[in-house]
Amino acid sequence: AFDLLVHRWHGPLSAYVRRMIASDRVADDVVQDSWLRIIRGIPRLRDPTRLRAWLFGIARRAVMDSLRAKYDAPVSVLVDEIADMAVVQDASDVDVEAELNAMSDALALLPPIERDVLSLFYLQELTIDEMAEVLAIPIGTVKSRLFRARNLLRTRMKGAEHDQRR
Repeated sequence: AFDLLVHRWHGPLSAYVRRMIASDRVADDVVQDSWLRIIRGIPRLRDPTRLRAWLFGIARRAVMDSLRAKYDAPVSVLVDEIADMAVVQDASDVDVEAELNAMSDALALLPPIERDVLSLFYLQELTIDEMAEVLAIPIGTVKSRLFRARNLLRTRMKGAEHDQRR
């Protein structure tokens, strides 16, 4: 049963963590830590219909723990992580690739709260109710954070587009 769980959810959890943490090495560690937490916590899952929100909640807590540790880390560790961020992609349509890169860059520059909300809603396709459960906040707060995050991303994208025209 655990193999089926990992097979179904490893990709979405890994994608979510990678959106939140730029370094592949650190993201892999966080995903592994998330799976350890899931293994230990699965007996406490009372309602199987809430599995998706429960899994992303665990992954989110692992991400936040990692980010907290990153901010407390010495500068030399951060320099190593920045060196790991270079990613080479091969795409046939340069315009689409440029647009995706611009959006990815703008998303990466958002504060963690806004990046988290957008990733959960658009990339992991969680409902507002599931997001409220994962984030442990009221539904109204999820809606206002999502609204703010969309506007901030739109502003960043327009700013990047304006800078490219210069």
